[in-house]
Amino acid sequence: MDNICHTLVGAALAESGLRRRTRLSIPILLIGANLPDLDVLAYVRGGLFALSFRRGWTHGVLAIIVLPLVLTGVMVVWGRLIRSRNPAPLDPAQLLILSTIAVWSHPFLDLLNTYGVRLLMPFSQRWFYADTLFIVDPWLWLLFGGGAVWSWLLRRWGRAAAVAERPARLALMGAAVYIGAMGVSAAAGRRMVHAEAIADGLNPTATMVAPRPIDPFERSVLIRTPGGYRLGRFRWLGSPSLSLDPRPLPTGFDRPDVAAAAASPAGATFLKWSRFPAAAVREADSRVVVRFYDLRYAGPEGSSFAAVEVDVKK
Repeated sequence: MDNICHTLVGAALAESGLRRRTRLSIPILLIGANLPDLDVLAYVRGGLFALSFRRGWTHGVLAIIVLPLVLTGVMVVWGRLIRSRNPAPLDPAQLLILSTIAVWSHPFLDLLNTYGVRLLMPFSQRWFYADTLFIVDPWLWLLFGGGAVWSWLLRRWGRAAAVAERPARLALMGAAVYIGAMGVSAAAGRRMVHAEAIADGLNPTATMVAPRPIDPFERSVLIRTPGGYRLGRFRWLGSPSLSLDPRPLPTGFDRPDVAAAAASPAGATFLKWSRFPAAAVREADSRVVVRFYDLRYAGPEGSSFAAVEVDVKK
């Protein structure tokens, strides 16, 4: 998910009552909810390197053990340095609990979109995808943000803790219900699309029924078949319906120059990340330019983080 969502999760957790656990509870929840995204520094080495590195080392099983410990240690040191400005009690054990909750919330939310997470890093490079939520979900912003702000206002107005914390708690529960409903919708839609594709004789080898922005009742469909891909839409409102583009989209991997590009360092790196890869070829003077792109986010033309071009000599 986007970092606005992660930050609002930390804020909602804080306003739900966790802020009373110990001094520095609010900053540790806000920082911890975003901490796995420190791998954004990979973009310093370029977009292709970032594709191969992100959502792995800092999002995997080892990271969610180490990062809470590191964050807690830093906050304990910081808390002692500023003790003269805030003499309230600082409980390292509570900080560790809050840090763990916040850090663990991050890969869980990232797992819910189509980009996925390598949860077993560094022990396995396998990607996991739930295809449940669009990566920027305004409904989660509304729930987490609305609950956190409402609780903050009630607290500022002097309401009792039990009253002030109720909106944030309800927001967290509402978000859990929404995520659960979207997960059920994703799983059911995937089964229905797969079954209909088989009935139409498409012989699907992989199916993605992906969430779309804002509208929770419509999903993008991507079906991989032995002959290429089929794109379409799936609607839940009324009678569930699937509409597919009648034109199949070839993978483009049947040319020798594409195979050569795929074996290059850039091509191999991109294809290791890609989930639904395709290739487009254009000739330029004495070379062939092969564009690899992932159909989750990119097409055969235009600029996109989910595409890379490789030059191959004729």
